[in-house]
Order: sequence, then C-alpha cells, then structure tokens
Amino acid sequence: MIHFFENQSKTVFAVLTKDQLSTEDISKLNWLFADSYKIEKSVLTDFFVGPRATMVTPWSTNAVEITQNMGVSGIIRIEEFHKASDAFFDFDPMLSQKYSELNQEIFTINIKPEPILDIDDISAYNKSEGLSLSPDEVEYLDNLSIKLGRKLTDSEIFAFSQANSEH
Repeated sequence: MIHFFENQSKTVFAVLTKDQLSTEDISKLNWLFADSYKIEKSVLTDFFVGPRATMVTPWSTNAVEITQNMGVSGIIRIEEFHKASDAFFDFDPMLSQKYSELNQEIFTINIKPEPILDIDDISAYNKSEGLSLSPDEVEYLDNLSIKLGRKLTDSEIFAFSQANSEH
C-alpha cells in the first residue's frame, strides 16, 4: 500500500508499506518529511515529476533506513515527487519521469525480460552490437563455444566484452 504525505513546499512523499501505518508512525513520518501531513487519498490527480518506477533512488534507501532507526517498521520504499504542469519537461528522463497521477501502481514494474539469444555468428554479433571485440577475442569465444559444445549466449558475449573493456 502506498501512503502519500505532502509538506509545506508541496513536495509529495510516496511511502510504500507492507501494512497500514499506525497513528504513531504517521506522526513520526509527518515530522520526518518537514512538517508534512498525510493525504487521505489513494490517488493524487495532478502532474508530478519523480524517479522512474524502475529505479529505487539512493535517497529512498537512506530514507527507509532512517525510518527503521526511528522505530517505524514495514516501510519498503519512499520517494519524492514534485508537482509540475502538463507542459513541464525540464527533467532528466534517464532518472525521472512525469506522472499524470500518483496512484497505488507507481512503483509497479511491468517489464518482461527479453529471451536469451544463442549467438550463431560471434563476429557478426560483435559488429552489430558494437562490442569492439578484437579478432583474437572473437576467435577465443568461437573456440570456447566449440569446447563447451554449445552456442554462447548474448549475455555471455556481452559480459566478456564488458569485462575486457574494464581492464
């Protein structure tokens, strides 16, 4: 369940919990969020900018730990949202997104993983994905595939490329 709190600067805090919050926990969160108040709605219909649903922010991790130290249990995630206009786009879309409303699904992630691909031609995959593997590295991976008696997966080849680029 997601609970919403708003402070005097109009920052909205979305608090994902396992259970209902006690009156004492609400009081503690009101204090923590700079003299905020709990909004008694499950949906806030307005435009907001906040972190992408798929990204738990470092701020959230710290805020949850602080609530645990305050004796508030059962909090899973806390994120900050700022009211915005429909025309507002001055935010980094890699980190944030604009929401047309805040609801009970804002932290739900509906991304399905792509299937694992067996790579037939490592050299062609190297070129198409821009992995920058040298001819020797492609030959090494081809020989490894033969030695293992199976095709290498896209993840294995990509991981090899990344590991080598780090050194």
